[in-house]
Amino acid sequence: MRISSADIGVIGLGAMGRPMAERLLAAHGRLMIHARRPQPELVAAGATWVDSPRELASRVDVLLTMLPDLPQLEALLEGEDGLLADAGDLLILIGSTSSAPAVRDLSARLGERSRGRVRVVDCPVSGGVDGATNGSLSIMLGGDEEDATRAADALRPCGTPVLLGPLGAGQVAKACNQLVVASTILALGEATVLAERSGLDVDAMWTLLSGGYAGSRLLDSRKDKLVSGDDSPSGVAEYMVKDLRFAADIAEATSTFPVLLPALRNAFDEIVDAGLGQRDIAVSRRFVASRDANAPEGPGQR
Repeated sequence: MRISSADIGVIGLGAMGRPMAERLLAAHGRLMIHARRPQPELVAAGATWVDSPRELASRVDVLLTMLPDLPQLEALLEGEDGLLADAGDLLILIGSTSSAPAVRDLSARLGERSRGRVRVVDCPVSGGVDGATNGSLSIMLGGDEEDATRAADALRPCGTPVLLGPLGAGQVAKACNQLVVASTILALGEATVLAERSGLDVDAMWTLLSGGYAGSRLLDSRKDKLVSGDDSPSGVAEYMVKDLRFAADIAEATSTFPVLLPALRNAFDEIVDAGLGQRDIAVSRRFVASRDANAPEGPGQR
């Protein structure tokens, strides 16, 4: 494994960012962090706490941001203590699932303001908290080849980073990934309800079918939740609304007329409208079981 010699920082230490930070610290031997709340366990493990985004940007070469979306990053850029206040040569890795055009726009603005010193690579990930913890994430890179190589060196302890194209390519790949994930989890939930109401042993069915064409990593990771009906949150369903919106933007930009995407958007809009958005995506079972013949159309159909 090639380990980067760059000084690396992380901002955004939530469900995904925290385990990624732990792996980066273990592999690189040093890591600088900043968050809204203290991180005593990471500091005890050897991470260096800095008091502001400004200080973080001034002390690292590569900054991984694992924030929900670009507005949260934009809020940290400006002001006396913002990331841009004292940044030198800085490579910002955007790990959020975001709009590809918006990532490119942000990169252009940062490059102009910093005279090229601040650069961007997008690096959304797939694999969930388990993948972040185990270092098995799929890391989708988009950007300049040299910058992407530096990003890959830094992120390799977290999984498999692959350059897929120019800036924004990672976001396009993540939108494609989420289209497949949304389709699969909805099909799994629907099939579980059909099997249960038909009197099948659902656990035995999914164990059997996981060895055939219906098998997938998503089924492996969510099988127990689907069987038990436990949809306590891991990857919350409401995030899919944003992700599928970005997929729809890409479809429009590429003159693609999708078949599944509109139905998936309607379904996840309906999940959120039903108050289930904070549940795990395995809530698809509960969602399908609770629908009736008069289920409302989602906002995407209106």
